[in-house]
Formats: sequence, C-alpha cells, structure tokens
Amino acid sequence: MPSRIHTPTLRTLIPLGLLILALAACGGRDEPTSTPQPTAVAVVDTVAPTATPTAIPEPTSTPLPTTTPTATLIPTNTPTPTATPVHPLSISYLREQEFPGSDIVIEQTLAPGSNYDRYYASYDSEGLKQYGLLTVPRGTKPESGWPVIIFNHGYIPPSQYRTTERYVAYVDGFARSGYIVFRPDYRGHDQSEGFPSGAYGSPDYVIDVLNATASMKRYPDADPGRIGMWGHSMGGWITLRSMVTDPDIKAGVIWAGVVGSYEDLFTRWRRGSGPTPTPNPTSTRGRWRNSLTSAYGLPEENPEFWRTLSANYYLDDLSGPIELHHAAGDTSVPIVLSELLYEQGQAAGVPIDFYAYPGDNHNISVNFNTAMSRSVAFFDRWLKQQTLDLADSDDPTAFSRGGAVNLRAGPGTEFDIVGQLAPSQTLPIIGSNMDRSWWQVQTPEGLAWVADSVTLAVRTQTVPVAEEAAGPISE
Repeated sequence: MPSRIHTPTLRTLIPLGLLILALAACGGRDEPTSTPQPTAVAVVDTVAPTATPTAIPEPTSTPLPTTTPTATLIPTNTPTPTATPVHPLSISYLREQEFPGSDIVIEQTLAPGSNYDRYYASYDSEGLKQYGLLTVPRGTKPESGWPVIIFNHGYIPPSQYRTTERYVAYVDGFARSGYIVFRPDYRGHDQSEGFPSGAYGSPDYVIDVLNATASMKRYPDADPGRIGMWGHSMGGWITLRSMVTDPDIKAGVIWAGVVGSYEDLFTRWRRGSGPTPTPNPTSTRGRWRNSLTSAYGLPEENPEFWRTLSANYYLDDLSGPIELHHAAGDTSVPIVLSELLYEQGQAAGVPIDFYAYPGDNHNISVNFNTAMSRSVAFFDRWLKQQTLDLADSDDPTAFSRGGAVNLRAGPGTEFDIVGQLAPSQTLPIIGSNMDRSWWQVQTPEGLAWVADSVTLAVRTQTVPVAEEAAGPISE
C-alpha cells in the first residue's frame, strides 16, 4: 500500500463530539480466576463504494464616426473546485495515512512468564509516547524471527486501565505458544500520552494499533512477515478495521467483537435489558452518534456516506483469514454482529470461520480453554505452517485448514479418495456442489473434490455449481 502524508489538521473537521468516549460496555473485565473446563460448543464451520472566459461587449453608445467599436475579451476568474475532504472515520482516510511506528523501547523488565519474558515497553504514535505489554518467547528463535500477535483489548474505562492488569490469562495463552505478543495501550490509557477519544467516533485507537504493528515489524526478534492480530469486544472493531487497511496483518482472531457496520451499531446493539435510562445531559457517551447524524443524517437517509465508514463494506480487501468466537449468551455485545460478519465474509468469498458458545458470557470464560486452543491453532496454521497472502489469491483457491486432507472423486465421503491436499499446497477451485459444502478443485492429475469443513477457501463468490461432475463411488 503506498505511503501517504498524514494530515492531522483534517481531523479538526470532525465535530468535537467525534473525539469523545463512545460506546462503553466492551471490556475484558471478568478474567478467568481458574482454568475453566471446556463445555459442549455449538460450532458453525465455514469454507466453511470551469467556466469559459466570456466575451464582454463595449457599452452600447453611439460611436464617433471615425471610431470602429471593437469587442474586447476580458478574462473572468474561474473558481477552483474544492475537493470534498475524506471523512476521518472512513476506511479511505485510514488508507491515506502513514504509519511509520518507531523502535520499541524496553522501559521496564517485569516478572517472567512460564517460558517467556515480559516487558513494559513504549513506542511512538503520531508524536505521542504510547506504552504496552510486550512478551517475548525464550528458547531458540526461528531464523526469520518469532511470529507476532498484536493484542487489542476491549473497553476498560481509561482511568481504570492498567497495563499490567486485565487479560492476563489471554496474553499467557498466546505467549507460551511461541508468539511475541504486544498488547498496546490506546492513547490516554494508563501512562500513554494523548486523549482517550474512543473507538467508534474517532480513528485514533486504530491509528495507535497500526503504529504498534509497524513498530513490531522493526523489532529485532520479530518476523515482520508473520504478524497476526487478536481483538476482544471493542478490540474486535479495531482488528477488523486494521485488517482492511494494512495488508501485512496475515491472520485475525476476534472474540465477542463489535464487528457490525455503523448501521448495525444503530439498530442491533442494545446492551442489557430493561427500560432505557433517562439520558444524562452531562454524559459524553453517544455524542458521536448525535454529531454524525446531525451532519449526515441517519444511515437509511444517507447510506453511501455510512458505508464509507464501515469495514464490513471492504471485506474484499481483507488482509488474511479471520476466525470469530462469540457467546450466544453475551449481554454486552450481541452475537448477531458476529453472525452478520460471518455471512458477509462468506458472500464476499473471503476466508472466515465462526464458533458459537451457548450459555457463556462476554469474555467466553466458561469455554475459555476451548476458544483459546482453537485460536492458537488458527494462528499456528496461518502464521507458522503457512502464511496466507490474500493479495496473491485473485482467483478461487482452496487451502488446508490443518494437516493433509483427502481429495475425493465426488462431493461426499462415499466417493473414492483420489489424492490429498497438503498443508503447504493450494488448489484452484472451479466448482461446488449446491450447498457449497464441497469444492471441486483442479489437481495435476485431474478434477477432484474437497470438503469445505477441512479447507479454507477464498474468492469463492463466482464459483459455479458443478455437482454433476462426480467420479466413482467407494464400494
């Protein structure tokens, strides 16, 4: 993506209300206090927008007999068209910015983890000194460097947030699995400089995370080609926006994410139950909604504008596969937001998985071990075993989710096995059965079929139905 000059003065165009804290119930507040046991989980598997100089005549008067009147061309001033500014909340605005990051500075060495070291570290974002929690595995570093996970936390009141607290078990799950983990504090949190503007009415938190990502690319022990991103709740919003902006984020996992479009936030996000409380006139919450709707109208009145703000309309540009986790009983962020993103991802033909956990909470505490093991396996597949670059997958392509998977003569397990798709191999998709549960692929030996439940398929929206091309059935 070409670098562009960052123009901070453009953001002065946002009404003041855009820079105030917004939707506030998305925190990772309930840490598992003990190792929770996995319970039965409902699983949904995926592949699953001059004027022309004017001739001005002389005044009409009776000319002298000896004078011939001459029309004189007098150039007029041509107004210069004024370009409409790109809105600072739009995806286009993010793509126009430059995210140079900085060197990571170790500010303090903390108590180590089981097989990794912990540090209080800093970096630069838009001239502001930002802090974060950094973990680095011990042991023999891979030749290219350790793979990295950028960890985006959910909403915690900035005045209560502390870098070394919250999400301890979550960070540990990735850190002890052989990943550098960097959990950036957003501006205005703990010791980080700047004003905590919120995530939904300001681009600031996404900018901080993208600068953190750029900084990790410069970290000596990190592999800049193997960077993933994890986000919880509000951090899921940040993760999705980051992944349609920065092509270097190779995979993303989102737990209980605020991953709906802006119109979905307006119509589908009703936290908790009971009567709507009387608005507090001194509260800063929700001002971004009023400011935007006053200037641009409601989403149904001005859909083109609102679509420019939502990452959901840019999924074709997703930088890597995404795995969604959400509890069916989540009372903070409704599971419907993840369900909608899953459907949108499938329609866009991008690789997306979804796991639902009935009877669990916003932090997926009951099924923590199951969700964490799935998340680690997902990152292992796409950051350790094979880096998936969606920019290289312009055509429908199948990848193995894990190990080698069977290729069959037809769309179903009753057909003969005719080969295997290796973990490092990709195959072009040329067709599917009616319900898209099997993909017809082209192999060097001929046509074959592979189940979507064991593959991750990309760019599949144009794949035709080809169920009639089936081979022999096993006896």
